[in-house]
Formats: sequence, structure tokens, C-alpha cells
Amino acid sequence: QVQLVESGGGLVQPGGSLRLSCAASGSIFSNYAMGWHRQAPGKQREWVAAISNGGIRTKYIDSVKGRFTISRDNAKNTVYLQMNSLKPEDTAVYYCNARLAYDFSNGDFGSWGQGTQVTVSS
Repeated sequence: QVQLVESGGGLVQPGGSLRLSCAASGSIFSNYAMGWHRQAPGKQREWVAAISNGGIRTKYIDSVKGRFTISRDNAKNTVYLQMNSLKPEDTAVYYCNARLAYDFSNGDFGSWGQGTQVTVSS
């Protein structure tokens, strides 16, 4: 089982940028598709972005398309989420998730990190 640790969250003004990182250990990172999810206060967790194990395929929810970019470095066992043009509604705890299948449509499958807080506020 892969262990995941997120970092890079913080407080940023609307329109600003942050880059989240998720470091993996304990298993062969390149075997896993990786996803980012988020959970805002009082709301259900939602999937945000995903990348295939080789990094060729990516997908995003509509609300972040053109603003967020997911990437990975298999040599460093790390997945990233570059977040630009941040909005207050992006405020949430962000979690990374590793799955053997490139399917993040539902469920709590795979391994999860502990989360990192992102707050977008002036």
C-alpha cells in the first residue's frame, strides 16, 4: 500500500496561485493513477483532477478547467496540483489519492493522504 503526504496549502488572495505536492512512498508510484479531491466545510468531498500512471492522460472537473494543472514526476514519486486564478469557492481541504485504476468517479478506493488546507480569502 502506498503512503501519501500532501503539502503546499495555505492562505492566498483571490486571483493568486498555489502549488500542492503529494509525496508517495511504500510502493511503486508509477503503478498508480493519482487524483486530487477536495472537501469544503459543510460539503461532500469532490474529485478535482486526475492523472494516469504514466502521466499521459489528465482530466478535471469543469469548475477548475483552465485554472488547475495536475502533473507528476515518477522519478520523485510526487504528484502536483498547480492552482492558478484561485477563487474563494476553491477553499477546501485538498487530498491526494492513489488508485490502481484510472477511475476517480466515485468511492473511497485506494490510498489517501491526510489533506492540506487551502484558503482563498482577501
